[in-house]
Amino acid sequence: MWAMTKRNLKVFFRDRSSVFFSLLAVFIIIALYAVFLGDTITGGMEDVEGIDFLMNSWIIAGILAVISMTSTLGAFGIMVEDRAKKIVKDFTVSPIGRGSLAGGYIFCAFAVGVIMSLLALVAGEIFIVASGGEVLSMENMLKVIGGIFLSVLSSSSIVLFIVSFFKSQNAFGTASTVIGTLIGFLTGVYIPIGSLPEAVQGIIRAFPVSYSASFFRTVMTEQPAAVSFAGAPESMVRDFDTALGVKFEFGGEMTTPAACIVVMVITAAAFYALSIWNLSRKKK
Repeated sequence: MWAMTKRNLKVFFRDRSSVFFSLLAVFIIIALYAVFLGDTITGGMEDVEGIDFLMNSWIIAGILAVISMTSTLGAFGIMVEDRAKKIVKDFTVSPIGRGSLAGGYIFCAFAVGVIMSLLALVAGEIFIVASGGEVLSMENMLKVIGGIFLSVLSSSSIVLFIVSFFKSQNAFGTASTVIGTLIGFLTGVYIPIGSLPEAVQGIIRAFPVSYSASFFRTVMTEQPAAVSFAGAPESMVRDFDTALGVKFEFGGEMTTPAACIVVMVITAAAFYALSIWNLSRKKK
């Protein structure tokens, strides 16, 4: 299994186009935020103390959720390529067991997701500090790193289930483009959830990766929000959280980081089970 994982990691990072396209959605988000999203979202809030620190933390948190899916999607492209080129048949007749073969693809995708997410976190923290913000506290940093592992685990399970239906590189490429485009909307990065119709908000709240974004936003905006909303009424903080997808509201109750963790764990278990079932069904 580890030999397959090592092989897949080498294949992924050797292909610069795979690495680039797995980060394409992130580049788009940064470009859009720098050009006009930042000014649009913070319009009328220029006088709020630490608003740049707050919004920069918000956008980096969204990027961490996005990259957990796009990077694992790029890594699972190796599996589709091996199936399309019949390379997987060479592996199946070798001493490598089917479990080790599948595990090599899964662990590779997980490792890629964690590596890319950690690099994004480091780059994001440098950007925040360079823009006048502060580094995350040790406690919150550990929470974010733990959240990265859970987010990548959850996102990779969804991606594996999607990829299990593809044998053609063209189909996979089309799906990657669609997912890379939609992920920014479904995590409320391109357009804050509060600006969308209620029906669309419902779709976002039903999308598992949005809870990864909520977890990261709750943790990463804690420090800047304490400055920006110092002395402000609780209702103002609540309105901000619901409008920008920091937290979701259900029946008057706001989601918590613990609830987001539960969603990520359940998502990972459910989609990995579905993926194994689908792959086993195809073999039969």
